[in-house]
Amino acid sequence: MGSGPVLVWLHGFTQTRDSAHQFRSILAGTYELLTLDLPGHGENAPISASLNETADLLADVLPAEPFILSGYSMGARVALHFALRHRERLSALVVLSATAGIRDEGERELRRSQDNDLADRIDLIGAEVFLDEWLARPMFTSLPHDPLERAARSRDTKGLSNSLRRAGTGTQAWLGDALASLDVPTLVVAGADDAKFVGEARLLRETLPNVAVALVAGAGHAAHLERPDAFAQIVRSAQPQ
Repeated sequence: MGSGPVLVWLHGFTQTRDSAHQFRSILAGTYELLTLDLPGHGENAPISASLNETADLLADVLPAEPFILSGYSMGARVALHFALRHRERLSALVVLSATAGIRDEGERELRRSQDNDLADRIDLIGAEVFLDEWLARPMFTSLPHDPLERAARSRDTKGLSNSLRRAGTGTQAWLGDALASLDVPTLVVAGADDAKFVGEARLLRETLPNVAVALVAGAGHAAHLERPDAFAQIVRSAQPQ
């Protein structure tokens, strides 16, 4: 979509390349916006891949010339891994609701177990019922009602459960030490009402050497869906045109 500098957008868990239609439409007025389905989602539901494997799969299909890479939540995890493995491909990095991972090994193992339990539940109840449960979580209570967004969600049961098992938060190694040497200009964004990821954004600010942090007022975890205009404006104002 659009024209201008290339910006690649990576969606979150249960979303697809067709998600965030309002946000994408706004950005397409400034950038050539590229989107794709991540492993386990949409047309790429049959692909099962770890975060590092996903980063390398992206490297095979994304432009060779430097581009802006951006992503939300799971997409932000992938973006950080891509930046660490393929830094020369990026002109800038934008991550929304991102984390450097879980530092404590015991806590990380607990989260991995929780992700696996949730994957088992997806297999048990199916993707459609799981989406109802997923979107009813407190972190999504401020999402606006948008039938187009619901229709764009991925509905492949095995793909979603495999995504959690292979690329969930519990699988992510602690990236803090590696990120300290990542010199890509980086914008870290969080919804101002998302206390957990405001904290994660501040940790990333202390870790990354070339970083700015911005908060989206009046938004929670999925700021690109809750306030697409405000988040798009932050992206546009912070990045070279």
